[in-house]
Amino acid sequence: MRRGTIAATVLLAVALTACGRGGPSGGGEGGVSGDKLVLAVLNDQSGIYSQLSGKNSVAAVEMAVEDFKAKYGEDAVTSNVEVITADHQNKPDIANTKAQELYDRQDADLILDVPASSAALAVAAQAKAKKKVYFNIGAATTELTGKQCNKYTFHYAYDTYMLANGTGRTVTEKGGKSWYIVYPDYAFGQDMQKSFTSAIESAGGTVVAADPAPFPNDNFSTFLLKAPTLNPKPAVIGVMQAGGDLVNVVKQYNEFKLRDKGIDLSVGLMFITDIHSLGVDAFAGTTFTDAWYWNFDEQNRAWADKFQARTGTRPSFAHAGNYSAATQYLEAVQRAGTDGSDAVVAALEGHKFNDLFARNGEFRAGDHRMVHDAYLARVKTKAEVGEPWDYEEIVETIPASEAFRPESASLAAGCKLDG
Repeated sequence: MRRGTIAATVLLAVALTACGRGGPSGGGEGGVSGDKLVLAVLNDQSGIYSQLSGKNSVAAVEMAVEDFKAKYGEDAVTSNVEVITADHQNKPDIANTKAQELYDRQDADLILDVPASSAALAVAAQAKAKKKVYFNIGAATTELTGKQCNKYTFHYAYDTYMLANGTGRTVTEKGGKSWYIVYPDYAFGQDMQKSFTSAIESAGGTVVAADPAPFPNDNFSTFLLKAPTLNPKPAVIGVMQAGGDLVNVVKQYNEFKLRDKGIDLSVGLMFITDIHSLGVDAFAGTTFTDAWYWNFDEQNRAWADKFQARTGTRPSFAHAGNYSAATQYLEAVQRAGTDGSDAVVAALEGHKFNDLFARNGEFRAGDHRMVHDAYLARVKTKAEVGEPWDYEEIVETIPASEAFRPESASLAAGCKLDG
């Protein structure tokens, strides 16, 4: 064989090898493509959800990467793990564009977080199209495990069913039989309204009225002033807002003294950062469903101490969820021996685990819902707070098998994991 032919043959072999390790599956059959993993955190870093997740979720993912490297050392599938980030501004069109850029231009193997359900669904569509893995932590819509589920998307921390099953059912059973629901007018709020209505009615209660509110919004007076005029007057006003919007609506609820008018407050979704923003007096006695609490036990507290040393604040469940999700992804890559998306998905499906965030955690194979124990919490009074950020009393642990809707219900809702 002549020298030119040999050279051409070698170049062709190199090219074929490179092709085999690239492509939409994010890696070849063995090893990590380019000997590098890229984890992307896509979330709100400047708006109403920036405190509950935002840049501190990036810090949590960086902590997960550091702990993974420390655990495996030279035995790690790769020691080259990069964390990148982008701000989607809670807008689905921006989330869609950013997801494309992260997957295509920045070679992200995984996208994490993505609060705001409309943005979350846009990213799920990109994950399906690009055949790249996506762990949603920050959004609540059950559509991620329903009609819009796909092979490469996993729903991690919580969803509207979990929130309604915990809070809506419990408050109704304890005497809050009539509700007025105010919800943000986008996918998350619409899903919350449906889930809470179902939970309330199944517990023997009624929804007197339900109104959509603009998102985002800083003036809820129209809805709050309407509540006492309804016939019959509701016993509970259920607010389904989150983050900065929740802070605004609760502040105005207290200004209008609705509790003095016989209308209690129930919060559909609350993060510890919301309580911190207004103080416990604004929420004292409020019952809500939490996915994780930093002071629940010594394991949680030890990690929360590390997080606070790094960020200057205590973690929300979104921060802990992002840490856990990044850890579980890296562990799946380690088990699979590759970052190839199909292999990683196979390593995740059916996997059971316990970690910092998830007790009795399991990645369900049929709908990609990660189920785990959830918690019914009560906001403490000021007198009960023992130290800064110690705002919650965990009233009840809701077992993983009961906290989330059954896999059969996801399938009935239209989930087909066909890529």
